[in-house]
Amino acid sequence: MSNNIGDPGHGHSPAAWTAVVIMLLAVTLGTLFFFLDLPVLVWASFGLLLVGLLVGWGMAKAGYGVGGDKYVAKEH
Repeated sequence: MSNNIGDPGHGHSPAAWTAVVIMLLAVTLGTLFFFLDLPVLVWASFGLLLVGLLVGWGMAKAGYGVGGDKYVAKEH
């Protein structure tokens, strides 16, 4: 195996986990609302998807992303 110096990680950070959970919820709800033929709620779930993206970006900028000052890497 190679020693991955400078490896940014695989997104194992509070920012990444929070963003993924919010976006996964948005996609799940959007799929359900699409199936139930509720177009307004489908678009609302798309908005929630964008919120998840913004929350992840904001948390990363606040230091909770990989390499941030508030992020503590865990050994595997």
